[in-house]
Amino acid sequence: MKIKHFLYNSFIIENEKIKIAIDPGLNTYLFKLGSLIPKSEWNSITYILVTHGDPDHYWYADKIAEAADAPIVCGKELVKKEGEKTFIVAPRGKDIQYSTHLEKVYPLGVGEVVDLDDVKIEGLKAVHGPVVVKFLGLKLLNENPGPGKRVGLGAIGFKINIGNKTIINLGDTLLQKEWEGIIKPDVLMIPIGGQLYKNTMNVEEALEAVKMMSPKKVIPCHYNCGFL
Repeated sequence: MKIKHFLYNSFIIENEKIKIAIDPGLNTYLFKLGSLIPKSEWNSITYILVTHGDPDHYWYADKIAEAADAPIVCGKELVKKEGEKTFIVAPRGKDIQYSTHLEKVYPLGVGEVVDLDDVKIEGLKAVHGPVVVKFLGLKLLNENPGPGKRVGLGAIGFKINIGNKTIINLGDTLLQKEWEGIIKPDVLMIPIGGQLYKNTMNVEEALEAVKMMSPKKVIPCHYNCGFL
């Protein structure tokens, strides 16, 4: 099994059967604006996992789903059913608009499981912290996630079982005591960038989570991010 990290919380996990894209978002660095996951990877992706609806995690989810005919697994707040049709929140919209129609979508809640043949995915608790965005000393955004808010919408972590391997991806989250039930995963992908603005755990809090779960391998992520 191979794991590739593309900044922020964007990953590809693949073996000989499957290729999972996690958080196919927008690179928000001014001179690198574009897909975090290279377009050369899109067509071969088999599953898309989205931890929440912020641009750096969600921006290209629908485009990759269409290019690869791949299903999306995401938090329930990003999905709405209207009759027989399924809509997700528009990835490039500013507000909560359920206007993007996709059929292969699996909304997931904490503790719920989606079994997709070669991979089983369980929802884990994740709580996104407040988002503060500054540019040239000017505060462009200062918002707390919550009901009716676009920031952090649909926040959820994933326990991913592939064969005999368990991979945990927590998305953008603060430290949660509920993770105590996660014992010795093979890989833990954990955010550490909340040093100045508490949108995620900082390094010290991430170390607490590592001690809690005792993973075999740890991949720190979501640090040195554009504007954050």
